[in-house]
Amino acid sequence: MTWSSALRKTVRAGLTVERTRLEPLLALRAACGVALVVGLILWLGSPTLAVSSAFGAFAAGLVTFQRSWRPRPVLALGVAVGLGVSTFLGYLAAADHVVFGALLTVWTLLAGMAWALGPVSGLVATQTIAVMLVTVTLPTTVPGALVHAGLIAVGGLAQAALIVLVPIRPWGRQRDALADALAAEADYARRLRHDPVALFDPHPLMDAREAAALTPRQARSRPRQLGGPRGVAERLRPVLASLADPDVGAPAEGPERERVRDLLAAAAAVLDAVARAIRRGRPVRLPADAVAVLQVPEGGPVLHGAARRSALRLMALLGDVVEAADEPVRTEGGHGPEPRFLLRPSVPRLIPVGLRALRREARWSSAVGRHAVRSAVVVLIGYALGRALPLGHTYWAPMSAIMVMRPNFAQTYARGVARAAGTVVGVAVAGALMALAHPGEWVSAALAVVSVGLLYLLTNTGYSVASACIGAYVVFLLGIAGAGWSQTVYERVALTLLGGLLAMASYALFPAWETPQLRDRLADWLDANGRYALAVLAVFARPADRRPRRVREALLDQRAVRSAWEDASDRALHEPVRHRGLSRTAERGADAALATMGRATMLLEAHVPDAAAQPSKGAAEFAAALEAALPDAVRAVRERRALDWSGPRAALDAWREREGDDSVDVRGTELLTDALDELAVALSPGPGGRNRAARRP
Repeated sequence: MTWSSALRKTVRAGLTVERTRLEPLLALRAACGVALVVGLILWLGSPTLAVSSAFGAFAAGLVTFQRSWRPRPVLALGVAVGLGVSTFLGYLAAADHVVFGALLTVWTLLAGMAWALGPVSGLVATQTIAVMLVTVTLPTTVPGALVHAGLIAVGGLAQAALIVLVPIRPWGRQRDALADALAAEADYARRLRHDPVALFDPHPLMDAREAAALTPRQARSRPRQLGGPRGVAERLRPVLASLADPDVGAPAEGPERERVRDLLAAAAAVLDAVARAIRRGRPVRLPADAVAVLQVPEGGPVLHGAARRSALRLMALLGDVVEAADEPVRTEGGHGPEPRFLLRPSVPRLIPVGLRALRREARWSSAVGRHAVRSAVVVLIGYALGRALPLGHTYWAPMSAIMVMRPNFAQTYARGVARAAGTVVGVAVAGALMALAHPGEWVSAALAVVSVGLLYLLTNTGYSVASACIGAYVVFLLGIAGAGWSQTVYERVALTLLGGLLAMASYALFPAWETPQLRDRLADWLDANGRYALAVLAVFARPADRRPRRVREALLDQRAVRSAWEDASDRALHEPVRHRGLSRTAERGADAALATMGRATMLLEAHVPDAAAQPSKGAAEFAAALEAALPDAVRAVRERRALDWSGPRAALDAWREREGDDSVDVRGTELLTDALDELAVALSPGPGGRNRAARRP
């Protein structure tokens, strides 16, 4: 993709306003937190203190709208602590511009590395930089700095208290995640009716698993409806695929295929009914026609063999998911967490995990590490330019830059455009109101609360809308402290544009492209797929030694690696660079082949034998051949060499000659081997292969 194409796409992405479900009650509660803090401090203290405290309440409220399964009070308290510390340190260094610049650079470097811990941690760290830049411009002494830092922390404490005292739809996000997973299974069942080899997006199941991880305190109060359906939904997916697949299930045409279509439609209706019940906290209401289909026909079974076994398994699992969800909405009441809970580590126990993540990303080749260095340099340059230019408000340019910078190119450029456009609109509208109405302190405070309420309400619709609300909020907030509207409008617009240009120029001059890493991501996905296949084949080879936990962990690893590949591929698609040994055609072919490999393994997993079954010599030999060929194949993907699957193919041929190709395990393994061959063709090197050098479209 050329630079012009990349810029056009990022501009469109930045200015896009999405229609999304609004959460007015949550927005109202967060806005009330800001109003409560600003009103009390303005009444009991001074306008300057009110402005300082408002930043804490604003940032704490904003972070609670981000995607995280941590309890919302914990997020608000974390923001309060971070903002208080950064504000006090900034005040101590503010007297000397050189010392403050050094502190700002080091703090920004550390904040940039916080993205290694996750997007919410990165956002919180970014907020601390913004508040450090803004609040130190308000005049005070060192004791006053303690007061300012304390008031900012009080703002976060107020938001945390409101979340605890005024709960709005408790467990709502967890309910939505589980309901979305079941709805995704229902959609998958419907698509399988028309496309028996349709692929499934595992992200809803991944989100549901993350949402199911609880702290011990949460585990004691979680509604029973959120306890069991997720695990059943995980087991449903391979059964649905196995039932629909014509190679291991019912024939492609005929009465058996019609019966399969009816079963899939009924399963989708049941899953949708359970999803609605969980989302709304109500009893399950099943459609009568779907219940009738999920019975053995009066004339006797229509399906035979593997398809009949899958159908019976599907009926049993659907009964389990209905039973698990159709419970009264009550709490455990102090009996302690159930064994199936995924316990989330406490904040202190996350410290070693965070330190390991930081060490892992503290390298020159890491996108997060380069983002941290890039951010530190840009903020320092922005601060120096802000002081050199005769515009005042030295903090606005570096603050605008750091608020739009992200570890990847597309987000940084899209947010830079959205920030500039939104700020111009927000500052212009707020400045016009200030010029025409000349509001006093209390009216300015009320307008600031209205602006922040709109921000909370519309934060998920687009960053340009959020930037407009933030720009208006800052204008009204500084109006409380007596800042003139005219200097607020013109200077902030100019400095916002400067900060956005600095952020975008930094990525052009010091990038961290995903495109050169795509082959490594593909190799990781191949390795994870292979480990998953080996775990499943081990059950066929030695049923008595079956270890479901090993299969489960391999599947989770495979999902995580596949998700990382998809994210990297999507980011690379928007980058203005040529590919490095992987054309767009080869990328699509490899993606399809590895997705098919995962699907074939999933079909095998749906038919793993019981512990009392006879060991399969063919499965053992094929697994040994695959395990021997996998490491070299992974290296070959990284090094752009041809892949050699002759060993697994020979083992499959010997297995088929010995046992025939009528069994499910042989047919599933053949699908897996075909996917490996397709991967070899997609990544075949040389001028005659599909991996010729070409510009990414």
